[in-house]
Amino acid sequence: MKIYDTKTAPSPRRVRIFLAEKGIPMEYIQVDLQKGENLSPEMRAKNPVGKIPVLELDDGTCISEGASICRYFEEIQGEPCLMGSTPLEKAQIDMWHRQVELYFFGQVGMCFQHSTGYFKDRMTPIKEYGVVAGKNAAGFLKVLERRLGESEYIAGDSYSIADITALCALDFARVVNIKLTEKHPNLKRWYASVSSRPSAKA
Repeated sequence: MKIYDTKTAPSPRRVRIFLAEKGIPMEYIQVDLQKGENLSPEMRAKNPVGKIPVLELDDGTCISEGASICRYFEEIQGEPCLMGSTPLEKAQIDMWHRQVELYFFGQVGMCFQHSTGYFKDRMTPIKEYGVVAGKNAAGFLKVLERRLGESEYIAGDSYSIADITALCALDFARVVNIKLTEKHPNLKRWYASVSSRPSAKA
């Protein structure tokens, strides 16, 4: 199997971190997003919406969406558990992960796309929307700050996919000048912990 990857993009990075945590080796094939290689007929056949990452299994089956790829590997190798082991843990991790994806990860992405014009050759950036998305992302840091004042990790006492996605989003957010400040002591404590894990270098 292999994964079509872009080293500089946040969504593929969370898959690499997830697999590094599980100790699963993988062949990564780099796709140049800036050149639009992800939009080629070959890549569209693997993922019609042209997004990266894409996992291609040995039989040619393709799975796209970073969280879905992680779910596949969680199901085939449960340990270490990154998506919950009991019904309650699974629901809580899924809840926090969805919130991180919707209100932080996704908003950072929209801020980047609409503020920088990086993909203006294939979309119509709306600068005002980028500004709003950036404010939304920065506002969600308050939610995470409160949460991390009562919990070691975002979804509870154990490191999970919610932490992986938040880390990738926070690192990428620096590109659009969304950064932690003195107002985020709990987030800074958490960030120091998760970014020092060996998998964060994946």
